[in-house]
Amino acid sequence: MPAPERRYDIDWLRVIAIGLLLIYHIAIGFQPWGVMIAFITNSESWQALLIPMSMLNIWRIPLLFFVSGMGLYFAMGKRNFTQLIMERSRRILLPYVFGMFAIVPIHLLIWRYHYNMDMTYTWDAGHLWFLANIFAYVLALAPVFYLLRSQKSSRIRNLIIKVLSHPMGLLVVAAAMVAESVLLNPIPYELYAKTWHGFSLGLLAFFFGYCFVLAGPGFWKMIQKYRLVFVLMATALFAIRTFYFGIGVPLYLIPIESLAWILSLLAFGSKYLNRPSKALAYLSEAAYPVYILHMIFLYLGSLLIFPMDIAVQLKFVLVLLFTSIGCFAAFEGIRRVKLLRLLFGLRVQKSEKHFGQISPSEDQSSLDRVVLRR
Repeated sequence: MPAPERRYDIDWLRVIAIGLLLIYHIAIGFQPWGVMIAFITNSESWQALLIPMSMLNIWRIPLLFFVSGMGLYFAMGKRNFTQLIMERSRRILLPYVFGMFAIVPIHLLIWRYHYNMDMTYTWDAGHLWFLANIFAYVLALAPVFYLLRSQKSSRIRNLIIKVLSHPMGLLVVAAAMVAESVLLNPIPYELYAKTWHGFSLGLLAFFFGYCFVLAGPGFWKMIQKYRLVFVLMATALFAIRTFYFGIGVPLYLIPIESLAWILSLLAFGSKYLNRPSKALAYLSEAAYPVYILHMIFLYLGSLLIFPMDIAVQLKFVLVLLFTSIGCFAAFEGIRRVKLLRLLFGLRVQKSEKHFGQISPSEDQSSLDRVVLRR
């Protein structure tokens, strides 16, 4: 197969998804139910956030799984199976283990301190569950993907290209996502972390994300052509879900809406974001450490700012600023220390190109990188 082209739009979508992750997690601190999933919550809720949170929450994690599958396509371009597993182990498995024992316990201690609980060390995957899922998908699907790239599978590959280059082919993706929802009956649908629903939905999204890139220009031209249709469909389904069904929305409608939002983002991203920039190069490298560290600075910001006697909206802005500045300041230190680069999944060998120079689509497939709902 020809060498994979570079896709800046995929990297931009990953960066945007991480930014939305950070904002969404901050918003949880202003909901009364946040404490039930181990967040520090403000005494005054901000209920107006619920509608945008509801809109985001059904596609933000699936989008990351789709993008991660796309990233693996590029990662496989110059590596055999053994090389791929070694590289993914260093870029995903090592930061996951490190974060589980050294990063997540810190924000759990801050949470315990805030709620006057025993200050005991507890290791946990926390928000890093996403990385464990991605690594499992790589192990399970990489052999299949290598087979699809081989000459022996040219007929199957051509069929995938033909199907996914036509809008009716998207019904296959929608049907798979609906079937997963109906069979597992997740309540709520957005409970992805450490659930079989999150694992199986992520597996489907990872697989189809790879197939989208495999399908090549035909797929991208098709979704660009129908981008307004996807937006209108997603908006209509969201309105029906929110204002007609409410909490009684049928589960089969949610994955369809989720896919419509994701296809909208992929379509507009491929049309308008597929170009390099210095901002993208920097943010692409920063995304992984920010994802790993953001809960520490979020909890510290909540601890310091929530007791202030100021408007709830101002608290939100201040926590957002505190978290963002803390994460990027930490990244500036991490990127300069070889050992820290290794532990946070960044490239460290001089012989390797800069993180954002081999398609960031390849390099960042590990958040590939990231979560969201705990």
